[in-house]
Amino acid sequence: TDEIPKPLLKLANKPIIEYNIDRLIEFGVRKIQISLGYLGEQIQDYFGDGSSKDIEISYIKETKPLGTAGALSLIEKLNHQHILLMNGDLYTNVDFESMYLNLIKSDSEMILASRNYKVDVPYGVFSTDGNELREFNEKPSYNYNVNAGIYILSKSSLNQIPKDTYYDINELINYRLENKAKLTNYPINGYWIDIGNPEDYKSAQDLINY
Repeated sequence: TDEIPKPLLKLANKPIIEYNIDRLIEFGVRKIQISLGYLGEQIQDYFGDGSSKDIEISYIKETKPLGTAGALSLIEKLNHQHILLMNGDLYTNVDFESMYLNLIKSDSEMILASRNYKVDVPYGVFSTDGNELREFNEKPSYNYNVNAGIYILSKSSLNQIPKDTYYDINELINYRLENKAKLTNYPINGYWIDIGNPEDYKSAQDLINY
């Protein structure tokens, strides 16, 4: 990634981000905005205005890092009540329609996709009260719902994002929770790989070639 932005890394001769765009198209999405940062002009050169895929693609150009949520403040006009936000370097078969319907059914301001993450502790674990032993578990496992980097937000949530300021998605989530907004979790049951390091990249390549 010294010479190419991570979303343009290829899986089976197709950029990672293009898998996401093609999947969005399958679910009827026709207007996509891509936030550009590091080497972003390569992404714009590759997709252009989206006409080759019969969709509209426009670009948000960050002159400074704005974070996952901060880039949304640069959207000039939003014609819909909700926006789907996702990282460009994911490889997943998440069901966008099901996720959206869950948002509507739950009457939530935001729905966040999650992935189950299991942690196996290779040692016996003590639960204590001070120095007094309360419980002992041999090599326990813990399961967590971890952030999958896919969100559907209401227009009202977008209005809380400060303009042209670094603002990460966790700041928006915690702010809305502090203000008693209803947020919903959507577990991904299919595959999901965050291309965050060479090992994950290889896992995605193995999956697509399986």
